[in-house]
Amino acid sequence: MKSLDQLPPFSPVLHHLMATLADEDVSFSKLADLIERDTVLSGNVLRLVNSALYGRRGNVSSVRAAVSILGLNKLRNFLLGLSVSRLWSRVRTPDSWSMARFNGHAIAVAVLADRLVQKTPIEYPEGAFAAGLLHDLGRLMIATALPEEFQRIHAMRVSSGKALVQCEYAVIDTSHAELSAAALGRWNLPVPIQKAVLYHHHPELDPERRAGGAQPLSLALAVANEVANATGHAITEEDAKEAPPPRESFARLKLAHDTDAILAAFEEDLQPLKASF
Repeated sequence: MKSLDQLPPFSPVLHHLMATLADEDVSFSKLADLIERDTVLSGNVLRLVNSALYGRRGNVSSVRAAVSILGLNKLRNFLLGLSVSRLWSRVRTPDSWSMARFNGHAIAVAVLADRLVQKTPIEYPEGAFAAGLLHDLGRLMIATALPEEFQRIHAMRVSSGKALVQCEYAVIDTSHAELSAAALGRWNLPVPIQKAVLYHHHPELDPERRAGGAQPLSLALAVANEVANATGHAITEEDAKEAPPPRESFARLKLAHDTDAILAAFEEDLQPLKASF
């Protein structure tokens, strides 16, 4: 947990966005002011709103206009992803760690989780993107704070064929999911996001799971994680090998019949974001 203190400080934008996840009111004007002070964020917001995704005639050149066009949820998700990826880019990691693949996986899971909660009843759907973005933070923590143990975990996984969480417990007596949830608790993110991250490998253990009604956010996150791994957005080759076919994963949410449509929409949502990460 001490490795969290070694992370660069949150930018004003990220600090404000993290606060909004804890149910504070979002001020569009304040957010626009913060974005305008950051030339990189401003450029990326304008590039997104002027992309083919929005099919606009003529260019939008004002951050404030871009904010009103994108809307709160899409803007918050985009800025969260961009700000968090910039934060991670300044972290020292072992040579065997790929920050590009880590970021790519995080944004893919975030986008897909956000798409899934629009397709089926899920508890606390507004937390889906943030949960997807931060679900594997514990893996980064292990790589940065315990590089030797990180290598041993990877070697054990390759040689034994065991699941990642099993190897983590064998080497460090905890898992990346537990570390991720603990870190989010320290950052005061909402409890439903913490729980979703904690149980994203075993949503069947989530105490929020119930026979009828809305499913827990952890299940949507688990499915998004599996599908991202199966569709070319995995952190490691072992992650990709362990992932079941997307249709099988979607069946856990009773969405197997909609597999092709969800995957097409997922890639459409992801492409304009990838250029910025």
